[in-house]
Amino acid sequence: MATLICGSLAFDTIMNFEGRFAEQILPDQLHILNVSFLVPTLRRDFGGCAGNIAYALKALGGTPLPMATVGNDGAGYLARLRELGIDTRHVREIGDTYTAQALIMTDRDNNQITAFHPGAMMQAHVTRIEPHPDVKLGIISPDGRDAMLEHAEQFKAAGVPFVFDPGQGLPMFDGKDLAHFVELASWVTVNDYEGKMLCERTGWSAAEISRKVRGLVITLGHEGSEVWVDGSKTLVPPVQAAAVVDPTGCGDAYRGGLLYGLERGWSLERSAELGNRMGSHKIAHRGPQNYTVSPAAFGA
Repeated sequence: MATLICGSLAFDTIMNFEGRFAEQILPDQLHILNVSFLVPTLRRDFGGCAGNIAYALKALGGTPLPMATVGNDGAGYLARLRELGIDTRHVREIGDTYTAQALIMTDRDNNQITAFHPGAMMQAHVTRIEPHPDVKLGIISPDGRDAMLEHAEQFKAAGVPFVFDPGQGLPMFDGKDLAHFVELASWVTVNDYEGKMLCERTGWSAAEISRKVRGLVITLGHEGSEVWVDGSKTLVPPVQAAAVVDPTGCGDAYRGGLLYGLERGWSLERSAELGNRMGSHKIAHRGPQNYTVSPAAFGA
């Protein structure tokens, strides 16, 4: 059983600011904002939501199929995925643009400022989802706007249950669009902030959204996650991180754990428990794809 992971492949340039953003930005001067942050450390990692989720799912022993686009600088990323044993048949190369790029700056409190260049991601809608006997599960993660809309429709038409995970792409959609995503999806997963925005824009409460799908998951960072099923909420306790090193990609690691459980027919609560463990494990490592997993130790 394979999981089709729709989303971005990107290069992440990750910088660490040793101070606090709040101490450098004057709230009453935002109209003339002009700040500079000294970042003593900088590195470049493989990233993007589809890549990060696929990495986590594969590490647990799952079968990810990323569906994404890369630009003329993406050969190295494709080679890495293949070395990891991840099937790249659904990754399209776009020759006249760059692979998506995220520039991420993290302060000492793990707050982040991100600049994102979509590049080849804007052509992600060109690739269509077709029924395939091996694909039994899917996820819509942040991607080009057209791709997210069209792939949701295509999952539904192909009879493939999928997770709607709008992430940082949520602000691109109005209430009508988001309501339609929910109506098409089998599960919805958001973080606490995104969950509030989703409820505000659709006019539905978390309980109401959970009644329209098989389940709603709201991640709460170090406080664990909420699992909503048919209007009832269960708090899934957090897992203490060995160290807090880098939050980049924690949500994607969580999704990888969630999908692993759903691939195997686990309950949503048990799948979320594994998601909590994966997110906690990832935060102790720098970069979104630089950790290793012992599936047996994680109960996978």
